[in-house]
Amino acid sequence: MVLERATAPLHGAVLPEPTPAPGQLLVRVHACGVCRTDLHILDGELPHPKLPLVLGHQIVGTVVGEERRVGIPWLGWADGECRFCRSGRENLCDRARFTGYDLDGGYAEYTVVDERFCFALPEDYSDLEAAPLLCAGLIGYRSLRIAGNAERVGLYGFGSSAHIVAQVARHEGRRVFVFTRPGDDEGQAFARELGADWTGGSDEAPPEELDAAIIFAPVGGLVPTALRALAKGGTVVCAGIHMTDIPAFPYELLWGERVLRSVANLTRSDGEEFLALAPQVPVRTSVEAFPLEQANEGLERLRRGEVRGTAVLDVATS
Repeated sequence: MVLERATAPLHGAVLPEPTPAPGQLLVRVHACGVCRTDLHILDGELPHPKLPLVLGHQIVGTVVGEERRVGIPWLGWADGECRFCRSGRENLCDRARFTGYDLDGGYAEYTVVDERFCFALPEDYSDLEAAPLLCAGLIGYRSLRIAGNAERVGLYGFGSSAHIVAQVARHEGRRVFVFTRPGDDEGQAFARELGADWTGGSDEAPPEELDAAIIFAPVGGLVPTALRALAKGGTVVCAGIHMTDIPAFPYELLWGERVLRSVANLTRSDGEEFLALAPQVPVRTSVEAFPLEQANEGLERLRRGEVRGTAVLDVATS
């Protein structure tokens, strides 16, 4: 399923089977998660995708000729030489290349991957269940780590990432406060099923101050909202790759050593740590499967907030 230009629907195409270069692996795709980042690319909110492009960066498949199962994440390549890479921050590499953005991704039957930038996957998960771990899970995990040792954690937006990170936070003994779109009773019920201590709309104040808040929804207006809910010394983490403009807010919301910061991409260390932790929790992913040819429907369902957990393309049976 190919993106020819921003704002145009994906269309089915028959492409040549990709040929791996030295150091790359040819992977037969079994499943690929549908991510909000895919929507941002489709909508032209991320500026310079490779076009035409095969979207998708939560890829589960097997290496052709080896039958070894691997997971392919967003970070597809980093130079290993810049000051960011040399300081353990390859997620900030200026020359980094990203799967389903600079490199063709997993909305296809085959893809190629740099053999250094794919992960072994825990056996406890089926292909469909494993796909959300590779971005939703990884970004949620990195965001929670950056939030520090917060006891009371607020999650703004309860989609793919939040439904995973809520389980990790509860496993670590944290208390979880979930904010959904106002009136989203179904989303709030889902959050309570996964152990949330409190749920409400994003227009509501929590019953007590938060030590950290992670914003998954791409809505800049939630930044001052989250700061208002934060205790002194707390942190607001913006977890998305794109967000609408943040409105002006009074300095008093930030004062008191509150911190506002973003999370960008992921490192291979994040992936190794999280994929080892996930079966210990155990993280259970909620997925809604779509055949490959219905990728546009999966994207639109995600846009409308109608997916419980993660939309995943079931490529193996398409």
